[in-house]
Amino acid sequence: MRGLRKRYGAALAVDDLTFTVPPGRVTGFVGPNGAGKSTTLRLILGLDRPDGGTALVGGRPYRSLRRPITHLGAMLDASAVHPSRKASDHLLWMAHAAGLKKARVAEVLEQVGLSSVGRRAVGGYSLGMRQRLGIAAALLGDPPMLIFDEPVNGLDPDGVRWIRILLRSLAAEGRAVLVSSHLMSELEDTADHLVVIGRGRLIADTDVRSLLAAASDDRVVVRTTHRQEAMTSLSRAGATVAAGESGQVTVAGLPAERIAALLTSDGIPFTGLNEHRASLEEAYMDLTRDAVDYRERT
Repeated sequence: MRGLRKRYGAALAVDDLTFTVPPGRVTGFVGPNGAGKSTTLRLILGLDRPDGGTALVGGRPYRSLRRPITHLGAMLDASAVHPSRKASDHLLWMAHAAGLKKARVAEVLEQVGLSSVGRRAVGGYSLGMRQRLGIAAALLGDPPMLIFDEPVNGLDPDGVRWIRILLRSLAAEGRAVLVSSHLMSELEDTADHLVVIGRGRLIADTDVRSLLAAASDDRVVVRTTHRQEAMTSLSRAGATVAAGESGQVTVAGLPAERIAALLTSDGIPFTGLNEHRASLEEAYMDLTRDAVDYRERT
């Protein structure tokens, strides 16, 4: 995506958006509701036309690709299947349209765990089964690039673990994998890179490890029964301190070794020192704090 723009009436949904999804990595694509994620995915797939900029797949617009599902596979809406159609028939007509062999249908049904129910009508599928069928459709053309929108929606814990392993394995094969999701806990265990947008504009384009390190901010959590004395001692030494949960103090500006030495010299007992590791959700909330259009009252 380079300088991508899309306006719907007075609303600017995507505003000068530039980023790249490289091969061999899982790239998380996140942002608040209304940030422009769905519009961006539609622009990539040629379902909408940009007002400016370009969205290219392997250097070409998706609309210009011959047999496009062999270049880019996508799951945007797993429910977009006629309920009376059998899962295998749904995949068969896709395969026929793309000039693929019928055997490929059985292969992807096996890959997503639907072989035993492939001849059942999709209307009888659970939400999780429909998600698996949508993933099978994305994999049908064995493409080097993949887009998944909320792939774990409706999956049970075993299914969530399965999709996590699948995404990592697809990237390990050298494919470019773009995953749009609201579940930061899942992306934390899956994504290598994160693209964050808000109000249609790019907020961050960074690897997950660096983002978590920056959000952790070298903070240390101290557990002590003498919280007020510990806060006074450490703030006097130049640290920034804050009271946490019962018996905890969060400290920034001093390494753990220095904190331990100060508390010991001042005779303040403590039962533990732990370097604080921010979660991806914490890092995401900090990044998007000023880009949320719909916020609950507090």
